[in-house]
Amino acid sequence: MNLNQFHQNEKEVSTKLMFTGEGEVISLQIQANGQLKEHITTVPALLICIDGLATFENEFGFIRKISSGDFIEIEPNVKHWVNAETTANFVLIK
Repeated sequence: MNLNQFHQNEKEVSTKLMFTGEGEVISLQIQANGQLKEHITTVPALLICIDGLATFENEFGFIRKISSGDFIEIEPNVKHWVNAETTANFVLIK
């Protein structure tokens, strides 16, 4: 299987639950110039960029460009969002 099989290219943001157990593993795709809008997670999360180029930001002014192989540890209860410069694929673990 390939992560791209989970996503529809017409949607700006597409998610697919890949695994659930003690936590969740989610495939996430953001189309070029798309945004995963501001939100909060109540549990720690790890966002791993599989391919593409995006910018992760949070409410405290943290800004980080991420591309293939990069990851971000997301703190719980902190507003954050992701802007994709190119179509970007991620794996989110929480």
